[in-house]
Parts: sequence; C-alpha cells; structure tokens
Amino acid sequence: MAPQPTALALLPDGRLRIDWSDETVRAYRVRDLREASPDALTREKKSHVAEQPANELTILSPAELAPLTIQGMQPIGHYAYQIIFSDGHDSGIFTYEYLYKLGEPLEA
Repeated sequence: MAPQPTALALLPDGRLRIDWSDETVRAYRVRDLREASPDALTREKKSHVAEQPANELTILSPAELAPLTIQGMQPIGHYAYQIIFSDGHDSGIFTYEYLYKLGEPLEA
C-alpha cells in the first residue's frame, strides 16, 4: 500500500511540501505538478505542441504568463487529490502513489 499524506504545506519558495505516513517528506515544484497532470487535456496539449511547426509562435494567455501557483487541493476519497492551479487547470486527479513518485526528498 502506498504511503498516505499526513500534512500539506506551501514552502516559502512556492513548492508544495507533503509529509508522508512512512515519515518521508517530499517537495514538489508547482510547474512540475502542472506538467505531470494525469488528465487527457494535458496529454493532448503536449501532443499538439510537439506537432507545432518550429517557426510558429504560441500565443500565451495572461494566466499562462503569471507565476503558476496552487489555489487549492481537494481530497478524492482516501486515494488522491484534485489540484486546482492558478491557470484554471483542475481536471487532473493525482493518486497518492503518483504524487509520491513525483516528489523530491526533503529533509524534515
């Protein structure tokens, strides 16, 4: 069974800190979480960017230009979180197992 989150906090540098039931502490860059979002829209967008011609510029919205932050996290049962990002993205469901793998170890 995957470790369970025991505490969540935002660090002064903007990263998300999660304390886990196995007594490890992991840190997460918000941009990394957003790019790793396990939803169809994110996968489709990555695919579209890969197909875009090199000489074509992407137009960014004001939300995409602003620093990305976490606006909220909603538990989904006892197995995942829905993360709400400042760019409006909120459709990815991050299982505890997936979140655990994404984080970088942090000294407690």
